[in-house]
Amino acid sequence: MELRYGINPEQTARASGVDQRAPIRLLSGRPSYINLLDALNAWQLVSEAAAALGRPAATSFKHVSPAGAAVSGDIDAVMEETWTVESRALSPVATAYIRARDCDPRSSFGDFVAVSDPVDLSLARVLAAVISDGVIAPGYEPGVVDILASKKHGSYIVIEADRGFEPPEWERRELFGLELRQRTAVLPMTRDAIRAAAAAALPESAVGDLVLASITARYTQSNAVTYAKGGMVLGVGAGQQSRVDCTRLAGAKVDTWWLRRHEQVRSLQFSPSVQRQDRINWQVRYVEGDLTADEQRRLRELIGEVPEPLSAGQRSQWLQRLTNVALASDGYLPFRDNIDQAARHGVRYIAHPGGWSARAEEVEKACNEHEIEIVSTGIRLFHH
Repeated sequence: MELRYGINPEQTARASGVDQRAPIRLLSGRPSYINLLDALNAWQLVSEAAAALGRPAATSFKHVSPAGAAVSGDIDAVMEETWTVESRALSPVATAYIRARDCDPRSSFGDFVAVSDPVDLSLARVLAAVISDGVIAPGYEPGVVDILASKKHGSYIVIEADRGFEPPEWERRELFGLELRQRTAVLPMTRDAIRAAAAAALPESAVGDLVLASITARYTQSNAVTYAKGGMVLGVGAGQQSRVDCTRLAGAKVDTWWLRRHEQVRSLQFSPSVQRQDRINWQVRYVEGDLTADEQRRLRELIGEVPEPLSAGQRSQWLQRLTNVALASDGYLPFRDNIDQAARHGVRYIAHPGGWSARAEEVEKACNEHEIEIVSTGIRLFHH
């Protein structure tokens, strides 16, 4: 397959199946190198999540890490307003994608979409209305490919994944003239794996959220920390050299997701001419609370009078209402700073690989202080 270009436009690129068999079939468009990296990683995420949790799964990928991930479920009023949908009119696979995209809707602009189930008309209508680069799925209902292929003046990428494809025993890559190989097989992250590793019985909702957060971390550039609640990933911290920076970054995204549901944020009245992504971006900036004088002027042009930003008291009071959040780390949490940060964002459950550290007692003490259940799975999830 000749690709549109490599990682950068000046690089020519191509892709071919290992041993003459490819895991995908291109139905429309011409992907770039990064499009395929996103599609293949995203497809593995949703396949594993759907198998582990028994529900359709979706993810929104940007630059080789998920911006959000979710399994099918309820759509709240904020999601209905943001994406101009009615929950009752959506199929399960469509709800999975709406929930995944709503995690970090600013970052999901221009995403690559993956879903574990065939794309039906319900999801196709959602995809037709949002800005994304392409989609990968195990199939498409009749007429859906034509709808999607017409996006972006015919350049929208539609890929069909082979659900039965088994990867080779060894995966390899070349870097600076050197070929690297490693075994492909990974230990599965399942409900049973979480239950077996937990020191005490956990609510099934927490078990499911820890599974989803862990699977999402598995396909996120390391270091990685993910937060989840109710079958939705609410924050992803990717590719940071310091793990606690991942915890802070992902936690800030969780706060933003929850604060978008505050009545003062929902009351922002934009002119009908303001496009959806601009509304989303301004809602996020308003939530972040550090608008510059120039930004305040521009926002005033869009909504008239700009309300006072949420006070520290209002933010604190609202954020305290978010509880029972699950957190997963792709690597061991060796210091209590991650626990202290996680507790600020409603975390009650943590899954990490575990291991030995001279600070293990401090981590355990922090969990006890914050009433957090921590599970050591024995499964490291590094991804590069």
